[in-house]
Amino acid sequence: MRFRKPTVEPLEINLTPMIDCLLFLIVFLLLATSFNHFSRLNIILPEAEGVVSAEQTSSIEVAVQEDGSYLVNGIGLASSSEAELTNMLKQEAGDKRDMLFVIAADANATHQSVVRVMDIAGKLGFLNLNISTVVPLGQTLPQ
Repeated sequence: MRFRKPTVEPLEINLTPMIDCLLFLIVFLLLATSFNHFSRLNIILPEAEGVVSAEQTSSIEVAVQEDGSYLVNGIGLASSSEAELTNMLKQEAGDKRDMLFVIAADANATHQSVVRVMDIAGKLGFLNLNISTVVPLGQTLPQ
């Protein structure tokens, strides 16, 4: 009896299914991704060392208290709603949007309360937004 030698077929890797899967994933990711650009505020961050600020004649200062309530130029608001804060800022600023806008937040105030003030300031079009800081104890301001 004569046996034939088994023929060895050459090993071949087919890349077509892998390429199809990768293209499908790329198309899915492109369709699922949103390309929205949210509005951004240009914020001038204060120096923690304490810098003497140039005095401006008109400014708006919004104080954010620990409980989430707001004071606009020392005047307390009845509630901490967005609508009331917006109305008070419009009343204080009038048509001027280039005046200094200062946010003074309590150290224990929630992040949401501070960001709400920033968001409203951006929506109203204020250009000069600052966050006030406290000079650390034992440090003097440069003259």
